[in-house]
Amino acid sequence: MDRLTVAVGTFIVILLAAAASIVHFFGIKLLIQIVFGLGYLGLLAVFGLMTALTFYARSFKYGLVTLLGTLLSAYGLYSVYLWHVNEFLTVLAVFVIAFAVFVWYISEPDLSLAERFSSPESLMKKGRYRAAGRKFEKKGDYVRAAEAYIKAEMLESAAWAYEKAEKYTEAADVYAMLAEREKDVYYWKEAHELYKKAGDLTKAAECLERYAEDEPWFWEDVAELYRNTGNEEKYLEALKKALEYYKKEAEEEGVFWEDVAKLYEALGEEELAKGAWTKFAKYCEQEAENDPMWFKHVAEAYEKLGLIDKAEEARKKYEEYRKSISKTAGD
Repeated sequence: MDRLTVAVGTFIVILLAAAASIVHFFGIKLLIQIVFGLGYLGLLAVFGLMTALTFYARSFKYGLVTLLGTLLSAYGLYSVYLWHVNEFLTVLAVFVIAFAVFVWYISEPDLSLAERFSSPESLMKKGRYRAAGRKFEKKGDYVRAAEAYIKAEMLESAAWAYEKAEKYTEAADVYAMLAEREKDVYYWKEAHELYKKAGDLTKAAECLERYAEDEPWFWEDVAELYRNTGNEEKYLEALKKALEYYKKEAEEEGVFWEDVAKLYEALGEEELAKGAWTKFAKYCEQEAENDPMWFKHVAEAYEKLGLIDKAEEARKKYEEYRKSISKTAGD
């Protein structure tokens, strides 16, 4: 057994032994008084602290509720002390009922009392679509929940409900509506992922294309989707936009010349690809002066250029560096 299990077991044994001793020497009445007394004392401390904090924060509505809990806890403790059994058991019943009501309330915190006791169908007829959606959702009827949310213009909740129902196309349609309404490109990405999940790669590509207009590093993903749909024209168009983006990045950060070279290759521009590979090789050589790990990329770049001797030379430097690291680690 682990230490925690032993500690918990030991504590329980000690507690039972203490309870048995109290019953043996003083009777069960004292044990009941101690148990209920400690319980009400704990509640008094908790509610007292909450009352002080809520009034300090000028939250008078909740302050009055916690004050009532404080007063009931104090009365329960006083009743235990005087051994007024009916009184402290009544206080206990009040706390149990209040806790049950609290749990029931927080299960549907945004519904009115009348809505809580109404069926989702009747709420739909009354035009209370938001409440009906919450009710349908709680029943696990996510499709009807989504339909109710759409009528309530709660599109994000509708999309979530459709997704829970595994209606990915419908969920994606709603995210596309959100993207148009909110002018937020994030929703295009969500729509793309769900269309992809539904197997509609054309719509997935169209949505990701809209997203890539603001987040251009996704153009390669757009191209891949169009390639998978067999749309050669859109595939090449997306590749060119990806190339445009990476060329700008490569001017600032030379590491992106590799991406530029690969995109030129995909577009069939072999000479331009060689130029990009040359720039990438030079960038890697500069980096290798400070970090020999870069010789690996130098070798790869020269291989692409067909310069086998230079590639071998760079690979040897990389291997020598790897060996020196292994030797240092072994020492």
